[in-house]
Amino acid sequence: MTAGSAADRAAELTAMLCDPDVRCVVPPWGGETAIDLVDLLDWDALAAADPTWLVGYSDLSTLLVPLTTRLGWATVHGDNLADTPYEPPAGLLSWLDVVGGKGPHRQQDSGVVADFWRFEEDPRATRWKVTGGGRWDLCGPETLEVTGRLIGGCVETMCNLAGTPYGDVAAFGREHADDGLIVYLEAAEDEAATICRNLHGLRLAGWFDDAKAVIIGRTKAAAHPQLSQREAVLDALGRLDLPIVFDLEIGHVPPHMPLLNGALATLTVDDDVREIVQHLA
Repeated sequence: MTAGSAADRAAELTAMLCDPDVRCVVPPWGGETAIDLVDLLDWDALAAADPTWLVGYSDLSTLLVPLTTRLGWATVHGDNLADTPYEPPAGLLSWLDVVGGKGPHRQQDSGVVADFWRFEEDPRATRWKVTGGGRWDLCGPETLEVTGRLIGGCVETMCNLAGTPYGDVAAFGREHADDGLIVYLEAAEDEAATICRNLHGLRLAGWFDDAKAVIIGRTKAAAHPQLSQREAVLDALGRLDLPIVFDLEIGHVPPHMPLLNGALATLTVDDDVREIVQHLA
């Protein structure tokens, strides 16, 4: 399940993130227990180092968020290394494009729902296996144009950080209260009742206190007999009276739209435009 002890992996990651010759760390895939590293990283050494990009999604969210909320580093919720050869469809950018400059980085609804090619199907695949179409879906107002600081990740990992010093998004929101937050979340595989509980936990931990909008990624996670995944989100977050945009290309259903934790982003959804523009400021 892991490549070594938590102490060894934390020391290795700290060394890479502090090495001035290493400009970007991209794990091969998401992993499963990154939470065992968060309190073993040398946070004092990291605070003294120049920022280094950390890129990934799924369990990597567990590390991306505290690097942003504790240190102010921008981190990339996007492809893992194993996904990087896939070309983004029209409308989306590669994470390589996003880390290449301050932006603005403009991405639009691609309309694409995709899947991974199994190795035995095509070991050299560079284009996603398109399985259907989709569209960003705004719940709440008829149109939306909102600007705020991006923060978020995988629900199943974020819920374990909430209420700890490594997932204090409430404090991050207070720090950026003048900008406000755009919180994004996506479910990996837990069924809807569990996701509902987890989202309530994030709400109670203050994750949405300074939010201006919420983004929800597409998911293949199972429904509960009495609750769909969408209903799980609305049960937990509907009472906040925030606009919620469903079905973005983030997380476990490809293609992957790279989002920059800590970036100032403008999200627009109306009949003609569905886009998010990010820049570091």
